[in-house]
Amino acid sequence: MADENDKTARQDRTSRDDRLKSALRENLKRRKAQARERAASADPSQDGDGSLDEGTAGKAGS
Repeated sequence: MADENDKTARQDRTSRDDRLKSALRENLKRRKAQARERAASADPSQDGDGSLDEGTAGKAGS
């Protein structure tokens, strides 16, 4: 009886570990895709902090 409980506990643990690994992998893929999108659509007139460059500020109609 104890052997059956140990076996079930190990299977549950393995199943949980597999689900967590899969979820982490999918999360990493999603975050990488988001980072690629942000990098591709980044406005070159903005710094990394989102502020405008000094050279382009106030030159809207020039």
